[in-house]
Amino acid sequence: MKQLVLDMGLGKGPSLSNFCVGPNAAAQEHLQLWLGQPSHAAVPRSPVPTYLWGSSGCGKSHLLHAVRSALQAQGQRVGWLDATTSVADEFDNAWVAVLLDDAHAFDAAQQQAAFNWFVNAQTQPIAVLAAGNLPPADLQLRDDLRTRLGWGHVFALQTLDDTQRREVLRANALARGIALSDEVMDFMLTRFSRDLGSLIELLDLMDGYALQTQRAITIPLIKTMMDNA
Repeated sequence: MKQLVLDMGLGKGPSLSNFCVGPNAAAQEHLQLWLGQPSHAAVPRSPVPTYLWGSSGCGKSHLLHAVRSALQAQGQRVGWLDATTSVADEFDNAWVAVLLDDAHAFDAAQQQAAFNWFVNAQTQPIAVLAAGNLPPADLQLRDDLRTRLGWGHVFALQTLDDTQRREVLRANALARGIALSDEVMDFMLTRFSRDLGSLIELLDLMDGYALQTQRAITIPLIKTMMDNA
């Protein structure tokens, strides 16, 4: 049973389709349209940069990872830089996009690499998609990088409140043929991470476990599932 729970708990990875939209539909739709544009050399995707910002848990990193996964699934290469990158790659003309995550936390070396990538991307031209926790004007970054992050499409993402989280959870559950009780949702929101991505993964886990055990999703079932994990 332990292996069963672990197998069901494997995440599917971020995608635009499993992004919990809430009030952030404009950003998701923008990225879907961008991904749907032609990508061959004669007609490249729009090179206008996109910057997503908002507090932790709003989904900005999810969207960047989703774009990277979608492009890689098409057999295309991207440049990826985030605040955990110790040594940035050299810019590659074969990239179809440059993705910069957690830009607000870039140190001096990462800022230099990001600026270099940005300048090279503009000469190709290819798009730069970035994310941070502050609007461009408030980023504590070098001026030449900060201004470039802010001159294209800028989307302020909002974190869902509890009512919206419940609505998203209920809708995702109904799509699976599950009717979540208020008590189960209370339990999920008070005992587990309130990040929507984590909650949806928990819902997937609960659904699989309920099917395997032929039981309804209740608080005792969730407790048993976690005990066996």
